[in-house]
Amino acid sequence: MALDALIVGLGNPGPRYAATRHNAGFLVTDRLAERHGGSWRSKYNGRFCETDVAGFQVALLEPLEYMNLSGRSAGAAAAFYKLRRGQVIVVYDEIELSFNDVRPRNGGGLKGHNGLRSLAASLGGADFLRVRCGVGRPRSGDPRSVADFVLGAFYDDEDASALADRGADCVESLLRDGPPPP
Repeated sequence: MALDALIVGLGNPGPRYAATRHNAGFLVTDRLAERHGGSWRSKYNGRFCETDVAGFQVALLEPLEYMNLSGRSAGAAAAFYKLRRGQVIVVYDEIELSFNDVRPRNGGGLKGHNGLRSLAASLGGADFLRVRCGVGRPRSGDPRSVADFVLGAFYDDEDASALADRGADCVESLLRDGPPPP
C-alpha cells in the first residue's frame, strides 16, 4: 500500500512513562488511532497501524525504543514505504511551549531533543514535519530538573486528554492544509 504520510509519536515504552509529559507524542497517535479506527500491531520495533486520516492513507508509529533510539524504528518504516522526510510528521513534547499550546513546524533545529536527534540521523536530515505539543516548564517552587519534569506526570490541573485532542487536530490540519512555511 502506498502511504501519504508516516506519523511518528515520540515517547518512552513501558507503564512507568505512560502518563508523562515525554509521552505526549504517544498520547496524540493513540488519539488519532481512536478517532480513525486504527488497529495497533507490532512492527518496526514499535506499535504500528495503517488508517485513513483526513482522506489520506497514513501509518501511525510509536517506537518502542527509548526516545534517544526512536529514529531506528521510524527510519525503517520510512525506508520500507519509500517516504521522503517531508512525508514524515513527528509528534513530540516541547518544553518551550506552554502546556496545551500545540504548533506545527516545517523542519527546524533539534534543540537538544534526543528523539529529534535520533530521527534526523536515521532519516538523513531534520527537514521533517513536526507537531510540537507544549508541556511547559517546571512551575515556580517545583524543585525538579527539566529532565525529571518531562519524565514526570502532568500537574493535577493539566488535562492530558485535551493536549492529545489538540495534537490530533493539528496532525489532521497538517494533512489537509499542508505544512506552514519553513
